[in-house]
Amino acid sequence: QLVESGGDLVQPGGSLRLSCAARGVMLDYYGIGWFRQAPGKEREGVACITSRGAMTEYADSVKGRFTISRDEARNTAYLQMNSLKPEDTATYYCAAVIGYNVCSRRSEEYDYWGQGTQVTVSS
Repeated sequence: QLVESGGDLVQPGGSLRLSCAARGVMLDYYGIGWFRQAPGKEREGVACITSRGAMTEYADSVKGRFTISRDEARNTAYLQMNSLKPEDTATYYCAAVIGYNVCSRRSEEYDYWGQGTQVTVSS
């Protein structure tokens, strides 16, 4: 089970850090992805990180503003979001895919999903 937290209402230009805590599964063996979905839009793969954290990948829309990371000791992954824009407004989901060196922004490749956390960027 994956549990996201950290979503909130924030002004444009602000920052948030989303957390993805794993319960009942050790994230050491999983690649992690962050996805988002806005109303009326398709789910978008925002960022991913391999099981050892050696490789990351970002969507062009967030590159340079978002940072994905993981803390094995806490069995938790994070998405640091800076310079937020109104177009970042969406429900954000974390997901896990078993395997080493797996980093994908394709949702169909993932085995486990969280319930989502809402991020709203508005003045």
